[in-house]
Amino acid sequence: MPIDRSRPKSLVTGGAGFIGSHVTDELLLAGHDVVSLDDLSAGYRDNVNPQAQFVEASITDHMLIDDLFERHKFDYVFHLAAYAAEGLSHFIRRFNYTNNVLGSVTLINAAVRNQCQCFVFTSSIAVYGALQTPMTEDMVPEPEDPYGIAKYAVELDLAAARKMFGTNYIVFRPHNVYGERQNTADKYRNVIGIFMNQLMQGLPCTIFGDGTQTRAFTHVADVAPAIAKSVSNPAAYNQVFNIGADIPYSVKDLAEKVQRSMGKQAGIRLFPARNEVVHAYCDHEKARRVLGLHPTVTLDEGLDRMARWALGVGPRSSRDFEAIELEQGLPVAWKTQSTTS
Repeated sequence: MPIDRSRPKSLVTGGAGFIGSHVTDELLLAGHDVVSLDDLSAGYRDNVNPQAQFVEASITDHMLIDDLFERHKFDYVFHLAAYAAEGLSHFIRRFNYTNNVLGSVTLINAAVRNQCQCFVFTSSIAVYGALQTPMTEDMVPEPEDPYGIAKYAVELDLAAARKMFGTNYIVFRPHNVYGERQNTADKYRNVIGIFMNQLMQGLPCTIFGDGTQTRAFTHVADVAPAIAKSVSNPAAYNQVFNIGADIPYSVKDLAEKVQRSMGKQAGIRLFPARNEVVHAYCDHEKARRVLGLHPTVTLDEGLDRMARWALGVGPRSSRDFEAIELEQGLPVAWKTQSTTS
């Protein structure tokens, strides 16, 4: 069957996940034909818009990826598939680099081979490490955890592919994104989802350290549309953008706001501090100038929106990560029965 070139053809990896499913929605609204790829290790099939073609597979399966590109001749790749657990990445290094680096390289190879017009990559502000805040795109990244190292490695590989093969790219560095469809069952990442899931089970909000660490929390509605629209803006090509909210909050203040939005007061439980960057938030002047981005969803409004969704979905069972590679220094709150017995 000949390929219909009247509509752009886009691949969204991580398409059954949180941000990926929202990007898929935005692309469909913009008139793209979308193939949504996800291995469902952290996403949910119900998240996928029925107008998209869904493929259950891993980005590490290079033969399947090559076949998919050959059949669909994608114009654009939106690469959102990753296991984004910064703290846990110290203890799952092989898993982290296999999925977050080698899987990405598999996609880049296919994009180059099939002459895709642009490769859009969601990186992370984890690439900055503990640099002075607010972090800006002209800073030289100094990632401090394997997750941030993996993301920066892919950024560098995209730049190298651009120089060697002429493949266009756009890199987004979002931070602390939350909202409807987030995987609240993952106890290792997504602090707002963790808090909401705990509260629905009558449990206190757990915090590593004293809760004074700060982050700027970003509702998905201020991220997904910008990612989807970026390929229509030539000025965005081969650029890196911080994207997200401007106002940082302490994690302790966040816990109190989440409890208020959920209508549930269960208190806070503190655990020993883990090895993490204490203060992390960004400057977004470049995104405002080039992309015209201005966050519109306040934290209180976004939490209320997510709380209504979470209460409708209900609590989810948190599972232990089954492939811990290093147990030295693993936070007590993350130890399984088998590692403590």
